[in-house]
Amino acid sequence: MVVVLGLALLLCGAVARRVPVAPALLLVLVGVLIGFVPTLRRGQLPPGVVLLLFLPALLYWESLTTSLREIRSNFRVVLLTSTALVVATAAAVAATAHALGLELGPAWVLGAAVAPTDATAVGVLARALPRRTVTVLRAESLINDGSALVIYGLAVAATVGEEHLAALHVTWLVALSYGGGLLAGGLVGVTSWQVRRRIDDPMLENIAVLVTPFAAFLLADSVKASGVLSVVVCGLLMSQLSPRVTGAAARQQTTAFWSLATTVLSSALFVLVGLQAQTAVRGLTSASAGRAVGYVLAVTSVVIGTRWAWIYTTPYVIRMIDRRPAQRLRRVGARQRTVSATVGFRGAISLAAALAVPHTLHSGAPFPDRDLIVVVTCGVIVLTLLQALLLPGVVRFARLPVDTSVDEERHFAEVTTVDAALDAIDDTAVELGTNDRVIERVRHELDKRRKLLAAAGASDDPVVLHDDQYTSLQLALIARQRIALVQLRDDQRIDDIVLRQVQARLDFEEIRLSRSAPME
Repeated sequence: MVVVLGLALLLCGAVARRVPVAPALLLVLVGVLIGFVPTLRRGQLPPGVVLLLFLPALLYWESLTTSLREIRSNFRVVLLTSTALVVATAAAVAATAHALGLELGPAWVLGAAVAPTDATAVGVLARALPRRTVTVLRAESLINDGSALVIYGLAVAATVGEEHLAALHVTWLVALSYGGGLLAGGLVGVTSWQVRRRIDDPMLENIAVLVTPFAAFLLADSVKASGVLSVVVCGLLMSQLSPRVTGAAARQQTTAFWSLATTVLSSALFVLVGLQAQTAVRGLTSASAGRAVGYVLAVTSVVIGTRWAWIYTTPYVIRMIDRRPAQRLRRVGARQRTVSATVGFRGAISLAAALAVPHTLHSGAPFPDRDLIVVVTCGVIVLTLLQALLLPGVVRFARLPVDTSVDEERHFAEVTTVDAALDAIDDTAVELGTNDRVIERVRHELDKRRKLLAAAGASDDPVVLHDDQYTSLQLALIARQRIALVQLRDDQRIDDIVLRQVQARLDFEEIRLSRSAPME
């Protein structure tokens, strides 16, 4: 199964480069095809493993790499879509499913399962959108998991017969879920920060980073709080604290490891969605295929329709209430909101919730229509992911403004940091007792960097042309060094250990130069 998954990632990635289809959709299709192979069909993961192994890692990295400043700026929108919209979607789906024949308890379980958008799907399929749009969508999908799981837990407990939903009791459970999640995430984040600031070994520090999201999830889960919210809070906190304590070597390891790990995990989840969809259809016994298809189409329509209705009503209500100039500056046109309405993808959290529905009630009777809930959830996930096919056209229709804010802020940051180095070079050199010739060499390199930044990438500027030629020559010479190095190893004049050591230095130089190399 591991080999098949690896081949699927390679194949889907290669195909997606040549056809305008998102790799996630191709991976779902691969999962469906895998389901036709009896031996591979058995290679499925329990829902608890998905919740504990996959989600903490994926949510933590999404939280670490999102923009907390943009979340603060759009906090009201994020809060409403991650709480009120989840409740509205769950209620609308529950009402629809109940009208179609599902009992009220299982209908609410289904509604809660399909209510949250998926952080992984949104991050993968909508990453090319403007920063504000992507940040709001990612923040919504990070937080709404916790909201949906609260509703899901109440619905399952009430259906099974373990909870009696009095108003005071429900209020306490909600407060515990959110409050406990916030506290657990903050506690683990601060603890991780204190531990990491005392570690100077990059490998040990990255082990501490690896443990952090799972510790946050388990601590919150142990007190019946929201593990998802705990991981998100921990990740957002560490995004602010870790730059103060993490060294360059550890940061390079962290970025490389987590980028690869989250890509593999998220891709595996898309394959699992397809595989589980196929398996769920095979195991459907409580309803006919026609009835199941009707449920899938009806629930998907409600899920998508509720989001569109929300996107095109709540902004006007907010405008009527809040007429501050600052609010007016942040208004988004109707065309641009079509993008936010389209990217309501469902994914791993919905699948895990559906699979985690108990098989029996407290009385020992079978859970009503459990297999139908799983089938409908899988169908909703697949159909909402298919919206990604429409996304390029929707983006063109929306006429989103070109977002240059990231490039502008990066240029500003680079200019400011180089100026800070130039201002500090004399005092720092005195403290270190640096030779005058070394000082002039460093000053010359900083001056060159400052002139390049001032040229702002103008291709006809002499400074830029000189730097481009310098970079191209250096990269070409590094390639020659690699050839000579491998030849020395082949001639048995150096050992493989020496080759790897020298190769590591050449790799570092090539990566450093490639990041500033001219575009071909």
